[in-house]
Amino acid sequence: MKKIWKILLGIGAVIAGILALTANKGSKKQFKKDLKDNKKKVKDVQAKTKKLEKEKKVIKEKINKTDIKINKTKAKIKSTKSSKKTIDDFEKKYRKNKFKKTIKKAKK
Repeated sequence: MKKIWKILLGIGAVIAGILALTANKGSKKQFKKDLKDNKKKVKDVQAKTKKLEKEKKVIKEKINKTDIKINKTKAKIKSTKSSKKTIDDFEKKYRKNKFKKTIKKAKK
């Protein structure tokens, strides 16, 4: 009985070995095919990234130019803080007091 099991195990091992060898040959071909496809995809992605990097540099240069223009125009603009302050002071001194006086006269 032990001899029969040993023989069956040996036959099974031989069949498994043959199947493993045939499966490896097919998978190697598939592996090489997949490897070529992946290399093509990598090249495509690298080409796209190079294009995007060039576009990014151009856009950064444009942004820098517009920032310089904005800074130049801001430098030419005068501040309105002092004029707003004088208007507020004027309103506090004259307009509100005159309005209160006209109301008091109207009530009398």
